[in-house]
Amino acid sequence: MTKTNAEIKTHGPARIGVVESDKRDKTRKVVISYLAKHPKYGKYLRKRTVLHAHDENNEAHRGDRVEVAPCRPISKTKTWTIVRVVDKAPQV
Repeated sequence: MTKTNAEIKTHGPARIGVVESDKRDKTRKVVISYLAKHPKYGKYLRKRTVLHAHDENNEAHRGDRVEVAPCRPISKTKTWTIVRVVDKAPQV
C-alpha cells in the first residue's frame, strides 16, 4: 500500500531542489543551490546542499524540480522524502 502526498508525515519545512541522480531504486540525489555572503569580503558565493531523498514510486528523474521534506530516518543517509514533482525536465 503506497501513501499519497497527504498521508506522508513530514518533520519540518519543505525545500525545492533539482534531481541530480536517479540511478538507485527508490532513492534520488537532490541538489539545493543557494547564495551565501562571505563574512569578511561580502562577495556572494554559490553553495549547494546534496540530499538523499526517498521516492517510493520512482516518479522523479534527472533534471526534475522536486519538493522534498524531512522525515524519519529511512536509511543511514536518507532522511528526506520527495513530496511532489514541481517541474518535469524537458525530454531530449
